[in-house]
Amino acid sequence: MITVQADDLVRILPQAILAGFAILVMVFEPFLPAARKTLLGWFSLFGVVAAGAATIRTSFSPGLAFGNSISADRFSLFFICLFLLVAALTLLGSFHSLERENINHGEFYALLLMATVGMCFMAASTELIMIFLGLEISSLATYVLAGFKRQDALSNEASLKYFLLGSFATAFFLYGIAVVYGLTGTTNLLVLSAQLGRSGEFRPGAVFAWVALLLMFVGLAFKVSTVPFHVWTPDVYQGAPAPVTAFLSVGPKAAAFAVLLRIFLGAFASAGSGVFWVFWASAILTMCLGNLAALLQSNVKRLLAYSAIAHAGYVLVGIAAGRGEGTAPVLFYLTVYALMNVGAFLLVAHLAGTGERWTRIEDFTGLGYQRPAVAACLAAFMLSLAGFPTTAGFFAKFYIFRAAVHSGLIGLTIVAVLTSVVSVYYYFRLIVVMYMREGKAEAASASLPWALRVALAISVVGIFYLGLYPTDFLLLTNLAAVPLP
Repeated sequence: MITVQADDLVRILPQAILAGFAILVMVFEPFLPAARKTLLGWFSLFGVVAAGAATIRTSFSPGLAFGNSISADRFSLFFICLFLLVAALTLLGSFHSLERENINHGEFYALLLMATVGMCFMAASTELIMIFLGLEISSLATYVLAGFKRQDALSNEASLKYFLLGSFATAFFLYGIAVVYGLTGTTNLLVLSAQLGRSGEFRPGAVFAWVALLLMFVGLAFKVSTVPFHVWTPDVYQGAPAPVTAFLSVGPKAAAFAVLLRIFLGAFASAGSGVFWVFWASAILTMCLGNLAALLQSNVKRLLAYSAIAHAGYVLVGIAAGRGEGTAPVLFYLTVYALMNVGAFLLVAHLAGTGERWTRIEDFTGLGYQRPAVAACLAAFMLSLAGFPTTAGFFAKFYIFRAAVHSGLIGLTIVAVLTSVVSVYYYFRLIVVMYMREGKAEAASASLPWALRVALAISVVGIFYLGLYPTDFLLLTNLAAVPLP
């Protein structure tokens, strides 16, 4: 029997606060008129800030909770802070878009908070069943968010595809958990790590052990959009409301990578070389397909969707490098990716106008002359995604590639560098259209709301700060990578 101590409650305080605010949003929603629903968004943002304060409090009481199923260690707290940052930026950037599309309802904010709760549990769980519960909480909320524009056929299609394929992938993950339990009699990652540390590999039933690991990888690969489990990504990113796409492209993906790190570089780090080759092959396929497919896109949201697939491949390079070299660079990369991708999608959401009519690359023709500040901001995101020096994207890729070289993955590093060079072309297509083509941009001419300006300022400042002074943050990621079992 599990007894609940006071420290246990402290160690899940951020998740509890987020869940509480989500419930309060739904309680207050019927009492507010349609014109004042944005107040619920600000209330939700306050909840995210409160959860951030609670995370600081939790950092003073690290340890295991609820029968060793939750770990409030530096690794989980790092990811919780990252998820809260993503949620805060999404909220700031969504107020105007929701009002413009007439979908400014309290349910949006409650679902976003609950999705964040699920992601926090995914990163903090040291029990496979708890990871599954966190995955389901996050998934159910994001399925609804993807189809939040109920009168839009593309949004409905995005939600349906995401739900059907997501449920299918989740079943794979659950089957993998079942096989692990059947072989070992436990689903606790700490116990599994100790067992594998003694034996070096699964004995007996090694074949079934690899089946279990492969099934769990398939379930998580769907969430991070790796090839060949990426097919949902372009349609869902294009069809979902742009603020939702900004959240989907970073939050659930980072949570799934946190689970991959805990399982494959933590508990099962000594399982053998088979896991390494799975990551190696998946990284190459993902980088190649993501970058090559992005070359053919004319829609900015679909271009960024394939870009997101390619970036998942770069993260897999870091995971393939192993626990000794790759974990800290992966944490750095995910933080940088969050800043530049959320910022890019939020800005595209604003420029797309009502009904997101202007999302083709040609719609941004001459934007650099009509809206120089806005175009400069979007160009900064594109340059960082491409990995240009002085931006955080450069150092994010550099540290990933360096980790791969130090681990002897020369061939994988060469493929990563070459595909990164290819990506420069499609990122620069947008920059060229904005600055080197004559014409009037079809993108929305409305001024940026100040809340969106704050979100974009945080993203741009973060990109250049981490691009010019990455050392201090790298020390933080090195500390966060230590507690992996």
